Amino acid sequence: MSNNSQALSLLVPPNSFGNVLILLLNVLLAMAIVCLNTSVCLCILLNRALRRENRFMYMLSSCLSDVCTGVSYFYVGVFDVTDSFDSPTRTFHIVPTFLGLSFMAILAAQADRYHAVVSPLKYAQRMTRNRTLGVIAAYWVYAFFIVAVTNMVRSNTARLIAGYGSFIGNIFAVIIMIGLNIRLFIIAKFQLEKEPPSEERENKRSSVHLVLVVAALFLGGWLPLLCHTLSCSFTVCYSFKNEGTNPFRILPRVNASLTPAMYIRGCKGLREMLLTQVRRGCCRRGTRRRR
Repeated sequence: MSNNSQALSLLVPPNSFGNVLILLLNVLLAMAIVCLNTSVCLCILLNRALRRENRFMYMLSSCLSDVCTGVSYFYVGVFDVTDSFDSPTRTFHIVPTFLGLSFMAILAAQADRYHAVVSPLKYAQRMTRNRTLGVIAAYWVYAFFIVAVTNMVRSNTARLIAGYGSFIGNIFAVIIMIGLNIRLFIIAKFQLEKEPPSEERENKRSSVHLVLVVAALFLGGWLPLLCHTLSCSFTVCYSFKNEGTNPFRILPRVNASLTPAMYIRGCKGLREMLLTQVRRGCCRRGTRRRR
């Protein structure tokens, strides 16, 4: 019992203003991640028109993984928890996997938008809704397959798998998020200038702008962690107490709260759906109070 109580002690004891502030910020960040991503998930699930578009399927995937990230942050960000291979409070690498799923969802969404802009006719033929769902299911299965493998092998082998996985992920992130987005912006701008003014043109423009904003936030939240991970593979790095005191781990979670806010801000259909649900909820509360 004593070991368990020590293992689940708070990240920092609430004996000073600074410690209380750290705990409050971590709790508020976890709540923001859960609330914002849950709102986007519900809006997409309740609207059939949104579910028909591939981009919203990727939004749903990233938001679902971020909901799990927010829920798990109440554990790894508030309590004194480490996810090392020999830690008694480890999560068997499930918590970092939720962050990785959000990482892969945004990368897949970027590649999908690039394909849609560069080859719109071929994209409509190739990327049907079922194939899009197949891509999403594939990286979810892959992520948890890696989790299962790392938990079944020895710790040294698991570290090698994690190291190679991080290295490959960094390469894909740089190529897709920087290279493809620069080319996407140039191609989309050239194509949109040729089209006559219309509502469809504005929807395409807002979609491309949304992709670029999400990509910029993604790079700002993830690049420091990716660079830190790579540098620690070759040198000895400072070890933080846990996820809640590690700024390199906090930044991707801040990104997990900003991304759904950008989805709501940049997508008219999603924003209207959210406002409709809020109004319905307010009307129901008003009717109950009158009764």
